[in-house]
Amino acid sequence: MAMKRLVLVGGGHAQLAVLRALARTRPQGLETVLVTPSPWQYYSGMLPGWMAGHYREEDCRIDLRPLADAAGARLLIGAATALEADRRQLRFEQAPADGGGPADSLPYDLLSLDIGSETDTAALAGLAAGRLLAVRPLPAFFTAWPRVVDTARATAGFRLCVVGGGAAGVELALAAAQALRKHATTAQIALVCPPAGLLDGHAEGVRRRVLRQLVAAGITVHLQRAVGEADGLRLVGSPASHTLPPGGRLQAESCPQPDDRLLPADCVLAATGARPQAWLRRSGLACTAAGWVRVDAHHRSLSHAEVFAAGDVCARTDRALARSGVHAVHAGPILAANLLATLDGRPPRAYVPKPRSLYLIACGPRYAIASWGPWSAEGGWVWRWKDWIDRGFIRRHRDAAAARR
Repeated sequence: MAMKRLVLVGGGHAQLAVLRALARTRPQGLETVLVTPSPWQYYSGMLPGWMAGHYREEDCRIDLRPLADAAGARLLIGAATALEADRRQLRFEQAPADGGGPADSLPYDLLSLDIGSETDTAALAGLAAGRLLAVRPLPAFFTAWPRVVDTARATAGFRLCVVGGGAAGVELALAAAQALRKHATTAQIALVCPPAGLLDGHAEGVRRRVLRQLVAAGITVHLQRAVGEADGLRLVGSPASHTLPPGGRLQAESCPQPDDRLLPADCVLAATGARPQAWLRRSGLACTAAGWVRVDAHHRSLSHAEVFAAGDVCARTDRALARSGVHAVHAGPILAANLLATLDGRPPRAYVPKPRSLYLIACGPRYAIASWGPWSAEGGWVWRWKDWIDRGFIRRHRDAAAARR
């Protein structure tokens, strides 16, 4: 049989499961290549704990090099910048390191995409240079956040704004408050949420618990749309948006006139939703209007049967899936099974998500809130539960690599 080439683009959560499956099976007649811009895969679930000082940076990342070695995969350190799906060619802006040659393209027989997403900061583009820090890409955030803390320590009345009302925005705001409080700064922190409100889609009990934590941390909450300007955020109001005072009601109340004022900010942390990398739209793959790769229940491309995708990069056509790391982790074993099944000519399996997902929301200190459908709980025990899950995720992949040595 002719050697086939499987190219794994990105080292995301789902791709980790593919590497583990390849390490277990070591299929014959297969050349595997992992293409990633960094040898480290950062785990987003531990980012708030790292910001708050509970973890070291090395606690929050997985070294892809031993995993690739265990899987028998060649590791190319470089960023993919284009894909010619009809020609089965992955392209790079420059030849990746350890590529075995100067080529700026890589042909494939089978392709797996798990490159995540970018933070959609279009509405904040008017901020002056150096004031905007997006939560993704994670490696850049890990590099930049300590500099923000140093600046806050040296600046009286430092003003930090977090934009985004989902779990990520809440965790960023609470982690930032914990970090800056630990360094005895006089920083002022605000959380700006979309008019739909705080943690839209979560139960009312969860939102009440989170609001209490935000108030206790001294964080001001604004239920308004934010537009970036040079010196801060323009809060564009509507009849149903206002600032929540400490102890105020959770949902926005009706205001007689729209608000339109500037919220000064020395730094803005953006957790403003995801957008796909631009080159996907030009790849020839079937994509949504927004640019996400369209896949079926097997996470196979609707237009190119030799292409699979999982995590933030794709959009299911049979059902709506939240862009959450939970789905990337759970879809990983199915992605791995389907790649191997394609090589063997076996039928693929469908990824069937659970009806609801568990969210464990870090609150700054070693304290967390659990959200699962209508049920919620909070306390130090929830933090310990989250810590056990997160550390276990990292340890599981480190152990998988060590087992092959």
